Amino acid sequence: MKAFLLLLSVSILMAIGSRTYAQDILVKGVIIEKGTNIRIALGVITNKNSGKAVGSNDLGLFDIKAKLGDTLLIEKRNFVSQQFVVNYNKDILIYLIRASTTLEEVTIKGKTKIEDLQDIRREFKRQGSFYEGKPPLALLNPLSGSPLTFFYELFGKTPAKARRFKRYYDNELKLMQVDQFFNKTLISKYTDLDGQNLDKFMLDYSPTVEMIKGWSNYDAVNYIKLSAKKFTDTLKN
Repeated sequence: MKAFLLLLSVSILMAIGSRTYAQDILVKGVIIEKGTNIRIALGVITNKNSGKAVGSNDLGLFDIKAKLGDTLLIEKRNFVSQQFVVNYNKDILIYLIRASTTLEEVTIKGKTKIEDLQDIRREFKRQGSFYEGKPPLALLNPLSGSPLTFFYELFGKTPAKARRFKRYYDNELKLMQVDQFFNKTLISKYTDLDGQNLDKFMLDYSPTVEMIKGWSNYDAVNYIKLSAKKFTDTLKN
C-alpha cells in the first residue's frame, strides 16, 4: 500500500511539473549591439516552436510568449542572427554582432554609423519622401502648396517607412550621445563590474539624454562611480 501511495505521489508531481513546463510564459528582453550600449530597434524575434514573431521597439525592448525549452531566433538586418533557448523565466539580454558589409550594400569603408543613418534618410528623399511622412499644413494650399504631396506623405508606403525610420534615427542619436559617457570601456576602467553584473548595471543605470546634457568626462566618471556603489550595495542585500 505504501509503495502504491509513493508511486501515486510521484506520478502526480511529475504531471504537475510537466504541465508547468508546458505553460506559456511572457519572455521579456532587450537587444543590444555587442561592444556598445546601443539598443537595437526593429529587430525580429521569432519563436521557432510556435512560429509567432514580434519586433523590438525603439528602445530595443520586446516581449514574446514562449514555453520553457522553446528556441527564439533573433534577427536584424546587418547583424549576425542569434538563437536563445528559454530555460528560465527572467528578463534576457541579447547581444547581436554587427555583420560585415554584404555585396548588395553600396557602402564606403570607414564610414561612421551616423553617416550610414544619414545615407538612409537621403535615400528616402530620393524615393520621393521629402518630409519623412510628416508634411507641413502649408502644402494643402492649392495656390502655393501641393495637396497631392501632402496626402502622399500621409498615406504613401515610402513615407510611412520614412516616418518609422525617423523615429529609429532620432532614438539612435540619443543612444549614441549616451554611449559617449556611459559605455563598457569607461565602466570597466572605473569599476570592478564584469560579466552579467556589468550587463545588468548598464541596463539599470543607463542615464537619459536629458541627464547627460552639459556633462564633461568628469561628470560621467562621477556618475558611474556613484551608481556602481548603489548597484553593488543592492547585490549584497
